[in-house]
Amino acid sequence: MDLVSCIRNVPDFPKKGIGFKDITTLVGNGPALQQSIRLLKQKYNDQKIDAVIGIESRGFIFAAVLAHEWGIGMIPVRKPGKLPYKKISETYELEYGTDTLEMHEDAVSAGQKVLIVDDLLATGGTAKATAHLVERLGAKVAGFGFVVELDFLRGRDNLSTYRVESLVHYDSE
Repeated sequence: MDLVSCIRNVPDFPKKGIGFKDITTLVGNGPALQQSIRLLKQKYNDQKIDAVIGIESRGFIFAAVLAHEWGIGMIPVRKPGKLPYKKISETYELEYGTDTLEMHEDAVSAGQKVLIVDDLLATGGTAKATAHLVERLGAKVAGFGFVVELDFLRGRDNLSTYRVESLVHYDSE
């Protein structure tokens, strides 16, 4: 199955000039969702993953299913104010300002090997901030899994010290 054909391109969203890659059409297609999970899983079957981290919010979809497939836990990384227990936070740079992510302070343990999953890799800032949260708690990042990678934004360069696997690549908007 051609996963690209299952991803809707929405022109001028969220602002003029941006071609938004909408994966809701992919997750709404059972065979495409199954194939995405199967391919992401295959890319990391050679690792002994202890937990899968999903980045808010579309990353939760893929992370939860992968965790289920491997019979391990799924850990959410969220925007501020969404997690109820003690947490750590990481603030990172955006093109125009900053953003922050949070994770429960007991979500991972020292020495655990985790896979970080999100729907899309753009500039890599969110992914790198998530890796910093994991590493601050003493766990090891086995790598990143993305459904879509926007190659023209060079987010992979921001994650150059990690293994990065993506299923679909876009060379331009």
